[in-house]
Amino acid sequence: QVHLAESGGGSVQAGGSLRLSCAASGDSFTSTTWILGWFRQAAGNEREFVAAIGWSGISTMYADYVKGRFTISRDTAKNMVYLQMNSLDPEDTALYYCAALRVGNWANAADYEYWGQGTQVTVSS
Repeated sequence: QVHLAESGGGSVQAGGSLRLSCAASGDSFTSTTWILGWFRQAAGNEREFVAAIGWSGISTMYADYVKGRFTISRDTAKNMVYLQMNSLDPEDTALYYCAALRVGNWANAADYEYWGQGTQVTVSS
């Protein structure tokens, strides 16, 4: 089993910043095995890919709509992954989820095996 716990969500005005954190743990979690990703789901919308990072922390992938504004990083020693979000826009308002993947398409939610409960991000104009 892998347990993922997100934190750091909140309310911010447009143009502001937030940093999300995700703590990974569990008997099945070895930092060199899992790719970690962030997804988000706005009310009434499908869950969509935001960013993902490989086990080494070197390889990353971003959705076009967050490139240049969001940065994903991980601390393998602490089993943590972070999402630094800058220049936030009301369109970024959503429930943000951390997820773990071993093999598959980094941008495909269906390929991820474990999910956290999510943390709410609300951006006001």
